[in-house]
Amino acid sequence: MNGGDVGDVATAPDGPTPPLDWKFSQVFGERTAGEEVQEVDIISAIEFDKSGDHLATGDRGGRVVLFERTDKKENSGNRRDLEKTDYSISRHPEFRYKTEFQSHEPEFDYLKSLEIEEKINKIRWCQTANGALFLLSTNDKTIKYWKVQEKKIKKIAEMSMEPSKAAGNGNVTSCSVTSTHKPDLANGGYTSLNNGLLFPSGGIPSLRLPVVVVTSSETNLVAGCRRVYAHAHDYHINSISNNSDGETFISADDLRINLWNLEISNQSFNIVDVKPTNMEDLTEVITSAEFHPNHCHTLAYSSSKGSIRLIDLRQSALCDKHSKMFVEHEAPGSRSFFTEIIASISDIKFGRNGRYLLSRDYMTLKLWDINMDSGPVSTFQVHEHLRPKLCDLYENDSIFDKFECCLSGDDQRVATGSYSNLFRVFGGHPGSTEATTLEASKNPMRRQVQTPSRPSRSLSSITRAVRRGGDTPGVDANGNSFDFTTKLLHLAWHPKENSIACAAANSLYMYYA
Repeated sequence: MNGGDVGDVATAPDGPTPPLDWKFSQVFGERTAGEEVQEVDIISAIEFDKSGDHLATGDRGGRVVLFERTDKKENSGNRRDLEKTDYSISRHPEFRYKTEFQSHEPEFDYLKSLEIEEKINKIRWCQTANGALFLLSTNDKTIKYWKVQEKKIKKIAEMSMEPSKAAGNGNVTSCSVTSTHKPDLANGGYTSLNNGLLFPSGGIPSLRLPVVVVTSSETNLVAGCRRVYAHAHDYHINSISNNSDGETFISADDLRINLWNLEISNQSFNIVDVKPTNMEDLTEVITSAEFHPNHCHTLAYSSSKGSIRLIDLRQSALCDKHSKMFVEHEAPGSRSFFTEIIASISDIKFGRNGRYLLSRDYMTLKLWDINMDSGPVSTFQVHEHLRPKLCDLYENDSIFDKFECCLSGDDQRVATGSYSNLFRVFGGHPGSTEATTLEASKNPMRRQVQTPSRPSRSLSSITRAVRRGGDTPGVDANGNSFDFTTKLLHLAWHPKENSIACAAANSLYMYYA
């Protein structure tokens, strides 16, 4: 494991904690040696629900795959004890494949002659109800609201038409109709009743009904699309975020942020619009947006110029003015051709208590205190060793890669991805030198996990044979990676425990500490 350079730390989450010892837990969808990865199988989104008992991934093929936790946490039975999380106890969370469904299909916008990919950009969990799971998923243009629940499906063993079985099941076996009218010879001897039906004059001797015998009933998971929120964005959607009120959410594209009600799919309210009157005057775009975890009227969004704006929905209907702006100004004389490109923020995340805000640009992670807009309280160098390679990164478009970031549930640590399937974990408290680098594609002591058989383009061909990793090409003596073809863009931290899920191509890796 290799440490990373940590910048100056001012004030950060309270309380120093010892460095964590990270261990490999599970891998889902690991490919065998020499197996090519299909484009549609590459994971493009990861998200834990609030309880941490469920995990969702989305891929470029438009599918959403759900996993559920299988290990049980021991507790004393006290309700207060259930709400407490002890981060000092090392645990081993285990997940298993639950179900999957096709969320989005490729589309074509005939008015704009534009192909719309099925790739899942973001997944967000909503509040559960009556044992059903609810989540939002979006591609570039369309957001969908899904409900996943268990339904009983009955299996039919046989259908009997035998009179004895019909009588034994209490069905009607005979029905006689007598009439006081004389047979109507004009109708061929049939009696015409008041309702217009024709019956034989002697009545109906017997009426046999089929008997359905049900042997068993199975419970299957069924995913149903409850609502489709479409035609509200002219540009590609880069973010969706649920509000703490449980009723609304936002969606953001390059120039606008819209506010939706979960129950209303045919209209939304535009709350942020940075589109200039003349598009030639456009200088920055929105890159990410997220609601505050506790205050339903507060949200933040980042820009391609490296700034984060905090807005208050109570100020005005159109939030064209921010209440606070967080930006770190560049040092004099340090400006270059790549300055604006590497300053662009690719992801922002609020801490669990809402006081801290984490941002990721190409070179660094920055931790901000929303009460202090003079500068970040902590800066973590992630790609400083790549600064001499910026020209090469620009030539192969790697400099435009969008890495995500995440915070631990106790706000004590932060994490993000890098190249060669590496991810890095930093301590966020004052004076911390904790900086751990792990490679998601190399894991000794793998454990075999049995899973149901599924198509080859899916995620649940889980955990191959145990093997040990060798040397990685493209890594220098200091452990710095230069393999830009493999990258770990997406990762998520368990909301209550020290466990990280990260995606390397089509594989989902789980680590715990």
